[in-house]
Amino acid sequence: MKAVWKGVTIAESDDTVVVEGNHYFPESSLKREYVSFSNHRTSCPWKGQAHYYSLLVNGEANPDAVWYYPQPSEAAAQIKGRVAFWKGVQVER
Repeated sequence: MKAVWKGVTIAESDDTVVVEGNHYFPESSLKREYVSFSNHRTSCPWKGQAHYYSLLVNGEANPDAVWYYPQPSEAAAQIKGRVAFWKGVQVER
């Protein structure tokens, strides 16, 4: 699987976990040169608190397009150490 934004592969892995229709990639597959820190946080009633990264590709920003759960609930333990994408990031084979 690949996560692609603006024609650039942001992450690529054959090891994704699908939760609620989202592919969670190993965090190690994330190409860090396109990622920047974000203070944004949201809460999921069953997964816990999500943290975010923003993307920067060829001078274009995509704020909070990557999310992860640093300390997911026990019910969501399978996504620890993984990231997922939204906001126009295409996940494809």
